[in-house]
Parts: sequence; C-alpha cells; structure tokens
Amino acid sequence: MHVIEKARAKINLTLDVLYKRPDGYHEVEMVMQTIDLSDHLTLQHLEEDRIEISCSVPYIPTDERNLAYKAAALIKRTFQIKHGVHIHLDKKIPVAAGLAGGSSDAAAVLRGLNRLWKLHLSLDDLAHLAASIGSDVPFCVYGGTAIARGRGEQIERIHHTPPHVWVVLVKPPIAVSTADVYGALDVNAITDHPNTMAMLESLQANNPVAKISEHLGNVLERVTFRMHPEVERIKKKMYEFGAQGALMSGSGPTVFGIVDRESRAFRIYNAFRGFSREVYLSRFL
Repeated sequence: MHVIEKARAKINLTLDVLYKRPDGYHEVEMVMQTIDLSDHLTLQHLEEDRIEISCSVPYIPTDERNLAYKAAALIKRTFQIKHGVHIHLDKKIPVAAGLAGGSSDAAAVLRGLNRLWKLHLSLDDLAHLAASIGSDVPFCVYGGTAIARGRGEQIERIHHTPPHVWVVLVKPPIAVSTADVYGALDVNAITDHPNTMAMLESLQANNPVAKISEHLGNVLERVTFRMHPEVERIKKKMYEFGAQGALMSGSGPTVFGIVDRESRAFRIYNAFRGFSREVYLSRFL
C-alpha cells in the first residue's frame, strides 16, 4: 500500500512582528500564500515498526532531524500505530529558503499517513497536531491563502478564488539563520508595519497584481539585508527586470517577484538564469 502527496511551497505576502512574547518567541501576523512549486512524497506502508526516509538530494538529513520523520513519529506515537512507513522525498523546493519546504513535507506526511492508515482525521485535526512540529506546518496542512498569527501556528483561512499571479523566485547560494534574524530584530524600531487587511482586499481586487504589489511588506527584510546585502541586490534586480512587486519570503534568503502575465514572468526568469543557479517560475494556487 502506498499514497502520493504533494508538498507545496509558500511565500509571505506580508510578515509583521508585533512584539516579543514572554515565552521568548515573537508574536507575528502574516499573510501566507501557497504557490505551484512542490516536493513529491511517496509513503509506502511497512509491516515492520520503523520509519525510513529517503531523498532525491544527498544533503537532507533522513533521521529524527527531518520534519517529515518527526511528523511520522508523531502520528505513530499519538495513535499507537505499530506498523511502519517508508517515505521518499522528491525535492523540488529549495532547502533553507524561506519557502517552508521542510514544513510542507511534514504536513504532507500528516495528510498522507491519514490516508494510508485510514485515521479519518479532518484537516483541522491534522493542523492541531502539526503545531507541535513547527510554526509553519499548520498552514502547510491547509494550503491556499491564510493569515497566520501567534508564532505562526494560529491559522485563519481565507476562502477565495486565487488571482492569476505569476511568481519568479530567486534563491542566492547562502544560508540565513532564522534565529539570528529574529535575534537581531528591534521590534520597537519597526515603523513600516504591513497592512494585513489591505493585503486581503488586494487579493480580491480587479487588478490584483498592482494592488498586491502596493501592500507587500516584510519587517525582517532590513535585518536580513544588513546581514546579507546580496539579498537586497536581488530584490532591486527583480524590479529592474520588470517585476511589478518584489519581496523577501520569510527570513530569506529567497526573493520573489510577481507579475500579471506569463510572458513577463518568463523574461524575468530568463534574465536571472543568466547569473543565478536557483531560479524558479511558479504561480499562486
């Protein structure tokens, strides 16, 4: 028995940090959007009581450090499953990119094991479990468009028909530490808080790309730009090459640009392919 699941990437249309919480985390509010860039997971039932992970790329850990492994272990532990599973990850989402690739893999494992082992859990049930794995995992269980609050685990789903938006993503060959970015953030110095409600209205506008572009915002950009100036250079290039809007996703380092026409998206994609190895073309889902 086996099932196949897609694990889709996300981008942040807005990312706001409101204050430092007593538990050490930051209170956030962000509009998150699923895009058509995905890993593919195959989950194979094993009679033996073990979890096996294999991956199409060699540098991904396949043990307890992998969020997909943690998701499988959580399901087995919670529901006292004595069987096992082999999970193969066919990776397409860039790693450590601010696109929730690992979190989306974990969410796909939760959905997949729910089907494979006929647990009959709702998406709300799975999202509740997902919160113990990582802050982005509950959103990735649902996908689509949502407002995320708290540490990112409190999800308010936005039910609408997604606008036709093309997305070009560029990931520079650097690693960004999310912990370091948040650690260097001075919450009291933030003056350009994104407008969450305005972004939601933009998604419903007659000219969505133009309106979305007006309200893109990520308060972590300035911190990451100071640490890694090449990320800011990519954002500037995104506009130079014709993007109508551009933003860093998450804590970086990936920068995305949005346009309303496929032909323009391909021109930007090809322009970046001239000097960047990791360039991706996608769209809103």
